[in-house]
Amino acid sequence: MNKQITVFSTTIAALLLVSMLSSTSSAEDQLSQTDLLPLNDSIGLEKTTLVMNVPEDNHLPWGYVEGKIANPVFEYPVIIQIYDIDEYVELDLANFENLELIEVENGAIHFAQINVNDDGTYHHQFRVLGYDQDGNKNYFEGDYIVKIFKVVYLQDLV
Repeated sequence: MNKQITVFSTTIAALLLVSMLSSTSSAEDQLSQTDLLPLNDSIGLEKTTLVMNVPEDNHLPWGYVEGKIANPVFEYPVIIQIYDIDEYVELDLANFENLELIEVENGAIHFAQINVNDDGTYHHQFRVLGYDQDGNKNYFEGDYIVKIFKVVYLQDLV
């Protein structure tokens, strides 16, 4: 499989993640990792993981994740998961013997399911600044792990 095409399509999404944040801390400065898990002979699950930083002095209210998939399977949505990096625990559900351990706190902050447009693009906007019931103004502040899952055709990667 041509890893360059896989990395290219997910890198576009990673570079656009939270582009509204300050220029000193953007997703463009962050490293990303992309993995491909074949689901059958024709499609696979592409997972991109990156770190997002929301600065303490952020004054803009919205962040977003957007991108374009070069070889999307349109029947499947894009899944976006955001975790607090200080509380994040990677779970290997395939090897769990005790399913009660799944209930462990894993730092989950925000999940979204986004439809893929006819041109292969997707866009999700989320609130990063506002006031909660305790008077706190930042919903997001600090470092977060962002995972983006996309279902893609495998033959376009060969």
